[in-house]
Amino acid sequence: MNLFLHGLEARIYLGDTIYEPNRGELYNCVLTNPPFGTKGANQAPERDDFTIETSNKQLNFVQHVMNILKPGGRAAIVLPDNCLFENKAGEVFEILMQDCNLHTILRLPRGTFTPYSQGVKANVIFFQKGAKTEDVWIFDARSNVPGITKKDRPLSPKHFEEFEKCYGKDPNGQSKRKDLGEEGRFRKFHVDEIKERNFKLDITWLKDDSLEDSDGLPEPQDLASEAITELEAMVDDLRDIIQLIEINGEE
Repeated sequence: MNLFLHGLEARIYLGDTIYEPNRGELYNCVLTNPPFGTKGANQAPERDDFTIETSNKQLNFVQHVMNILKPGGRAAIVLPDNCLFENKAGEVFEILMQDCNLHTILRLPRGTFTPYSQGVKANVIFFQKGAKTEDVWIFDARSNVPGITKKDRPLSPKHFEEFEKCYGKDPNGQSKRKDLGEEGRFRKFHVDEIKERNFKLDITWLKDDSLEDSDGLPEPQDLASEAITELEAMVDDLRDIIQLIEINGEE
């Protein structure tokens, strides 16, 4: 609808991106905010082009985007926090970092998607296909930033001014950058450091003082939503374990 409202001609398909076969169409640029949660994701898709078998919808979207990018194509994907650390995340990102340059991760402020997905902590990952990852730059726009609310503290372009400056003008993340150190919001991590973490990307370094301030704590419903998101990640892990047990039992 947004494309039509802005005068852009779009090719729109009615279907299921994850569970239907790859259409074989390649793209120069992909911008996507996949559906959060596990609703409807009862089993791993049977896709020949998915290397890692998982029922996690967002991780499957990452695999899908990798496959539909042209060489040199770039992507930005919104992902909830659990997709950076859950069981299969490391396996997916290990492959991603072999085939693509995962150059930047942006940790979004709490409440970014208020009022639609209150409490969900999310990130944006930026990568370009065709070159291995050597360094991952992470910008923390969340720690010590008051949570976003619909009325009192709405999301605005000012929340991303520092990130845009640090990111640089090159859309492929190749602008000259500066590591701001442990006290700064923008840091560089070499692929060897990430490998030691089993390719889990939930890397933090700033102490979030706002979480110790009772006045700055998230609303109870937001905390409950965060808990649900993390529990859903555990459910995904348990599904994978059950599937392995069933496969081994059949053998």
